[in-house]
Amino acid sequence: MTTLTLRRALTTTATVGALLLAATACSDDSSAEQAPTPTGSATSSAPASTPGSASASPTGSDRSTSMDIRVTIDGQEVEATLNDSPAARDLASLLPLTLDLKDFHGTERIADPPRKLTTENALEPQAPKTGDLTYYAPWGNLAIFYKDGPSASEDLLVLGHIDADADLLSGADRITIEAAS
Repeated sequence: MTTLTLRRALTTTATVGALLLAATACSDDSSAEQAPTPTGSATSSAPASTPGSASASPTGSDRSTSMDIRVTIDGQEVEATLNDSPAARDLASLLPLTLDLKDFHGTERIADPPRKLTTENALEPQAPKTGDLTYYAPWGNLAIFYKDGPSASEDLLVLGHIDADADLLSGADRITIEAAS
């Protein structure tokens, strides 16, 4: 088992453990035993997801999806979520945002947020998939992949996922990202 595979497995296990801990803590059964709080990089501050908020297909943003967002691409509203990473929470603090997009490498549409996002305590790197909303740390830009991206890189942080057709994403000129009400 490679180190990357092991790290992904540990991250998934920590996420599931945190969700189980949150579900147990919210239970009405006062006699239920509470598991000890996990230590390490897992956080317990994630709000509970609503049913259907996570994407049905596995993506880079499935780890602890915590926030539904409203995304409008060239006037068309689409469903989207941000994960519970520090960089995604930092992006959420900037909302609402309207950004002009341009093509990059025939794979993604990119735009510059008003400031750089935090990269501290970043989630494990992974290859971006179609629909992933990402942050490229060296340049400080957001990228929306309309084709699967290259291999995983520590410089590319997956922030969430946009549930939109690749054709809509590939031709997008303007995106508005807002917190869902």
